[in-house]
Amino acid sequence: MTSHVAVIDIGKTNAKLVLVDRDTLTEVAVITRPNTVLPGPPWPHFDVEGHWAFLLDGLRDFHETHGVDAISITTHGACAALLDRDGNLAAPILDYEFAGPDDLADNYDAIRPPFSVTGSPKLAGGLNIGAQLHWQFHVDPDLKRRTQQIVTYPQFWGARLTGATATDVTSLGCHTDLWSPGAGSFSSLVEALGITEKMAPVRRPSDPLGTILSQIAEETGLPPETPVYCGIHDSNASLLPYVLAETPPFSVVSTGTWVIAMSIGGTKATLNPDLDTLINVTARGHPAPSARFMGGREHDVATGGAYPNPSPQDLAHVLSNEIMLLPAVVPDTGPFKGQTSRWSGDEPKIGTGERGAVVALYLALVTAECLSNIGHTGSIIVEGPFAANQIYLEMLSVATDAEVYRSLGSTGTSAGAALLVRGCSAPPPVDKSPMQMSDATIAALKTYAGHWRRIVGGQRA
Repeated sequence: MTSHVAVIDIGKTNAKLVLVDRDTLTEVAVITRPNTVLPGPPWPHFDVEGHWAFLLDGLRDFHETHGVDAISITTHGACAALLDRDGNLAAPILDYEFAGPDDLADNYDAIRPPFSVTGSPKLAGGLNIGAQLHWQFHVDPDLKRRTQQIVTYPQFWGARLTGATATDVTSLGCHTDLWSPGAGSFSSLVEALGITEKMAPVRRPSDPLGTILSQIAEETGLPPETPVYCGIHDSNASLLPYVLAETPPFSVVSTGTWVIAMSIGGTKATLNPDLDTLINVTARGHPAPSARFMGGREHDVATGGAYPNPSPQDLAHVLSNEIMLLPAVVPDTGPFKGQTSRWSGDEPKIGTGERGAVVALYLALVTAECLSNIGHTGSIIVEGPFAANQIYLEMLSVATDAEVYRSLGSTGTSAGAALLVRGCSAPPPVDKSPMQMSDATIAALKTYAGHWRRIVGGQRA
């Protein structure tokens, strides 16, 4: 039986290799490197060769120290790799934050399927893979001819490990414009772009992709029969343990560079793409109403640097004086996109606990708005870095009038990706202890949330 799963976890901010114990889903070892974007030419792109060397070194070290019995993969979305006839990159992998695709937005809109078909909102830059491809084929007219196959990002790493190519339903269902979640098939955009025959076969994330290539075995010391699983979009990896273990209705809030709220079994809501809602596709191939904003990025921008853990006195001062941060710190995404962020009340100094408290309250209130927009009901599980932020959890509970639980894993995406491996069935590590708040704190948080919402509602009007 498999004892350790090595998870390749490529996030937008950091690339990670995580060793997960298959019986407990606990993390045995974690190594990271920054996901630095290279400037080009021909366009800003990801440092895949740097990641590759890092991953091979990590696999070798993990196997020497603990043993690696299988490999699974999870990555951020909005990313595709164009492979040539030899399986190499036909062009560098475009950074989805690059604004180049916006130059052809009007032309792209003419062939883009409607939100009602794809569940994919129109997003800036390259956040829709279809927009990336449309723009890349325009600025490099020979690129389509050079492209033999198109794979989604988890499967790019799988192809390097095994030589087998694929796409997966969760990555295709991540606001690509290329997928129709209701039909469970490609959208009309694939034909419109002329890439029907170039899309790699669609697989479920839990499908075995193959075993590692002989040269990978030689470089890492892993057994040649080490299996590699197809792989999964990172937000859906975070969702998977709870889909398997929890009884609907519930929602999962995956936090990192992006905060992704996903509702399972909630009330039917009419999704509004202008509020950055969308349909994700779960590892089982089912649609999941979702909403998102760049919460981790907003945290870093708004705090302005390191700060001490806010004290009860810091929180009390912020609440009693109604010191607020108003949306949107990163105005390109989220339920308040297009709005200009500002402070209400005296702006706390950078590096203070008071500023950290205000930002935590802000992030929780934006998260609550996301959940409301997708018909959330039931409990809420928060995974990722924000699960350690007590003020965020408390305000989220009050603002949604729901039980909020925190995941105990530091890398929830990795536990979900490990569950793709056959034989892994451990329940997710979740702290379901009741949240301890005094009546006075609950009342103060409710008052603060109501005032914040009234101001935000006025901004929208």
